[in-house]
Amino acid sequence: MTNPSSRIFDEMARMFGTAATAAQSLRGEFDTMIRSQAERILNGLDIVKREEFEAVREMARLAREDNERLQSRIAALEKVVADLQPAQAASPTPAAQARKPRTRSAKPKSAEG
Repeated sequence: MTNPSSRIFDEMARMFGTAATAAQSLRGEFDTMIRSQAERILNGLDIVKREEFEAVREMARLAREDNERLQSRIAALEKVVADLQPAQAASPTPAAQARKPRTRSAKPKSAEG
């Protein structure tokens, strides 16, 4: 014959096993419900997804690098122009002379005039 106390412990172990399985199942359902509710709220707030954020951040990094490259190129070109300007000031080109306004010299008017 089996011991009545061991039979009670067996029943309690089986009951706790069933309760643990039910609790695990309930937890999974609760997690799913909370996750779907959170997704619905976040979608309503128009929050950016991580992948989109990373893509835009990469685009910004590339634009910054391109901007820095172009700034250094502009600085180099400005230096070349600045180096050329003193040479042009010393000997004006015909095109520069043509742009100068002409001044009239004051000639005395003749009495016949």
